[in-house]
Amino acid sequence: MPAFRTIDDLDVAGRRVLLRADLNVPVADGRVPDSTRLERLAPTIVELAERGARVIVASHFDRPGGRKVASMSLAPIAAALGAVLGRPVAFALDCIGPEAAAAVSALPPGGILVLENLRFHAGEEANDQAFAKELASLAELYVNDAFSAAHRAHASTEAVARLLPAAAGRLMQAELSALEAALGAPKRPVAAIVGGAKVSTKLDLLGNLVARVDCLVIGGGMANTFLAARGVEVGKSLCEHEMAATARDIAARAAACGTRIVLPVDVVVAETLKSGVATVTVAIDAVPADHMILDVGPATVTAIIAALGEARTLVWNGPLGAFETSPFDASTVAVARHVEKLTAEGALLSVAGGGDTVAALRRAGVMEGLSYVSSAGGAFLEWLEGRTLPGVAALTA
Repeated sequence: MPAFRTIDDLDVAGRRVLLRADLNVPVADGRVPDSTRLERLAPTIVELAERGARVIVASHFDRPGGRKVASMSLAPIAAALGAVLGRPVAFALDCIGPEAAAAVSALPPGGILVLENLRFHAGEEANDQAFAKELASLAELYVNDAFSAAHRAHASTEAVARLLPAAAGRLMQAELSALEAALGAPKRPVAAIVGGAKVSTKLDLLGNLVARVDCLVIGGGMANTFLAARGVEVGKSLCEHEMAATARDIAARAAACGTRIVLPVDVVVAETLKSGVATVTVAIDAVPADHMILDVGPATVTAIIAALGEARTLVWNGPLGAFETSPFDASTVAVARHVEKLTAEGALLSVAGGGDTVAALRRAGVMEGLSYVSSAGGAFLEWLEGRTLPGVAALTA
C-alpha cells in the first residue's frame, strides 16, 4: 500500500480543518440509539481540537437525492456527537454558502462544527468540482476519517482531497494499517472466512482471495452452492444452482494457487427457519430433501478451528450460518470465540468487517477481542475484492 499522510504530518494549530467523517448512523425519534460509530470517530476530533484546530466536520446522512429533507438533517447527530465528545458542538444549517461560511468564521481554535448533510447538494455524489471548491474554501487542511465512504468518488472524499493538503485521521489510519497487515504484507499462513447468502454477490471477493490466502473457509448459504456444484444434495437450502460452474471454476483456481478450501462436512438442518424449530445435525451427504441447511455442524467447527490453528493471519467477512436466529448462530459464535482466544494469545492477527460480520461478532461478545473489526461495509468488501478505493487513493497521490 502506498504511503499516506496522517495528522502527525499536519500543523493544525489555529487552522481550519475539514474533517470528512461518517455520521451516517441510525436515528430513531430524533435520537441516536447506537453511538459506536461516533465513539470511534471521537479520538481524531478530540486530538485535532486539543491541538488548536478549528474542526469542521462534514458527512452525508441517508439518501436525500440532492435536496433538503428535514428528516435527514444531521442536527440530531451533531447533538449526539457533542454528548459523546463531552464538549460543545456547533451546527451549520448548510455545508456550503453563506450560512456555512458564517458558522466557520465564528469557530474559535479548538472549536468543533458539524456541517449540514452533504447530500442535500447533488454535487456531492456527482463529485462536482464546483461543489468541491466551495466545500474546500471553508478550510485550509483536509482530513479523511471516513474509510466507510472511501469507496465512493464523491466530492467530499475525492475531489476535496486534491484541493487541500490532505491526510488520514486516526480511524482511517488504523483501518489502513490493519488492512495492510491482513493482506498487504501479512504473516503467513493466511486464512480467510467468507460467509453470506450468495456466491453471486461475492464473486470478485472470492476471485481475489483464492490467489492471496493459504486457506479459504466458505460458510453460509454460499457454501451450499459449492457443495451442490460437487454433486451434494442440499434439500430445500438456499442455493444458487445456476452458479455451479462458477463455483467449480473458483475451486479450480484455488487448487492451481495452492489454496485449500474448507467446506462443511456436517450441517444443522431444519424444516424451516425460525427460532425454536426442531433441528438435527447430519453429515453433508445426508441432508433430507424436505430440510434446509441453516448452520454448519460441530465437526465442521472443529475443522475450521484446526485450520485457524495453523494460520498467523485471518480475514473474516460473513457468518457461517443464519446467525440472526438461534440456534443457528452456534457455529459463528464458537469460531468467533476461538479467534478471540488465538488473538489474545498473540497467535493470530484477526481482521474482520462487513455489516453481518460485525453484528455476528457483537452477538458473540468478541468485538473488542479481535485485532481489528472494521465498521465499514461496502468499503471493506471492495478492499477485499482488490479494488482501488478513490478516497484512499486521494490520500496517497
